[in-house]
Amino acid sequence: MNGLKLYFRYIGILLKSTMQYKLSFFLSCLGQFLLTCNSVFALYFLFARFQSIKGFSFAEVIFCYSIMQLSFAITESYARGFDSFSSLIINGDFDRLLLRPRRLTLQVLGSKFEFSRIGRLIIAVILFFYGLKFGNIDWSFLKALTIFFMLLGGMAVFSGLFLIYAAISFFTIQSLEFMNIFTHGAGTFASYPVSIYGNKILRFCTFIIPYALFQYYPLLFLFDKYENPALAFLPLLSFFFLIPAYLFWRFGVSKYKSTGS
Repeated sequence: MNGLKLYFRYIGILLKSTMQYKLSFFLSCLGQFLLTCNSVFALYFLFARFQSIKGFSFAEVIFCYSIMQLSFAITESYARGFDSFSSLIINGDFDRLLLRPRRLTLQVLGSKFEFSRIGRLIIAVILFFYGLKFGNIDWSFLKALTIFFMLLGGMAVFSGLFLIYAAISFFTIQSLEFMNIFTHGAGTFASYPVSIYGNKILRFCTFIIPYALFQYYPLLFLFDKYENPALAFLPLLSFFFLIPAYLFWRFGVSKYKSTGS
């Protein structure tokens, strides 16, 4: 509880700092909003030409897209410290974190919070309710729970990716841009049900980086394309992805050598 209290104090301090430049903050939010709208327009024009993609309607894909955007925007907000972790290594600031009597993960999480992601969240919420309204979901308690599990699973997967992204910096100093393929890039290619890319990509997104566990399989259950209640609980398996990600992070910490900056 002390750690949680400290974390919220970190957020309060970062919010005060952000609000010192209100115009910059609102312009950043607007930029995130418009950037996400650009992807939505691409989806709209695609479905204006094709009525469905591999059996998925526009509303169903929009719902899938909103889940990805909500999960990523929320995770990027609180895990931004891991996303920009290489700067702590380069500047030698990680040395100071090691000396403090608090968990390293808590300190890194509290080092940065991206409030401007509210712009992406707004459009994602709008698309989320659009998908719910026009997706023709035959509601039940389990399906409502499935949506909650999808969001939690998405946050778990993206948190694990940010942990891996940060851990790589212990060995390379500079962050590797190719990791953006799996984080920021997922906002594009995983906006569609991953089955449209073929079985090899579907297997990769099931067993390696489990986007499909919180995005594709529960989507089949929600829209009655595959009536198996077990699919509703698959997003919870996404939390197992955090285990190797955290172990890799701990391994990186154990191998850390200061840059001397």
